[in-house]
Parts: sequence; C-alpha cells; structure tokens
Amino acid sequence: MIVTKTLSETPVMENAHNIDARNLYDKNEALITIITLKPGQSLKRHITPVDVAFFVIEGKGICEIGKEKVTVGKNTLVESPKDIVHCWYNESGEDLIFMVVKAPKPDKKTVFV
Repeated sequence: MIVTKTLSETPVMENAHNIDARNLYDKNEALITIITLKPGQSLKRHITPVDVAFFVIEGKGICEIGKEKVTVGKNTLVESPKDIVHCWYNESGEDLIFMVVKAPKPDKKTVFV
C-alpha cells in the first residue's frame, strides 16, 4: 500500500520555537519535519541527541552549527552532528522552508541553550 501525505494536510505541531513545523514522517527509524520560518523568525538555539540533515526547499537562511554560521539557499543540504548547538535564522524578506531529517528518531529530548 502506497502512503501519501501532503504538507497542507499535515497539522502544525505545537513546538518550543513557536513556528510552523509539520511532521511528515514520524517512525522509530526516522523523523522528517518541514519547517517554515517567516521573515524575521528564527529557531531557538538547541542541541539534538542525533545527527540532523537540513535541506532547503525554498528561500534563503542562515544556519548556525557550533561556532560557525553559513548562509544557504534553495536545494542545499546542511549536515549537523549530534550534540552540537545549532539554529536557523530567516533574515530575508521571503519565507524560508526547509526539511529536517533526524535518523534515528531521537529517544531523548532536545536541549535548549
């Protein structure tokens, strides 16, 4: 059986960042979330207990990993190792939409700094 899910049908989940975040895939093996940051929005700096891959779908944003920051745009993948502070900032005038892939799905909570 083929399972499909559209972003518009997926509810925004309650989250500590107070942003539009939607879990498209949520299994023990992996978690895939689509995040939309409006102009001027950012995530809170945090640490995740698993490796994370970010893929920018639309827009341009600043990704902070550890002490480094890089501006990335559409069709760009950014890797973030586990247990390192990371964050995203949208300082542009357009929405920033990116996919977050965590594999395996974390069994510990995210730590905010």
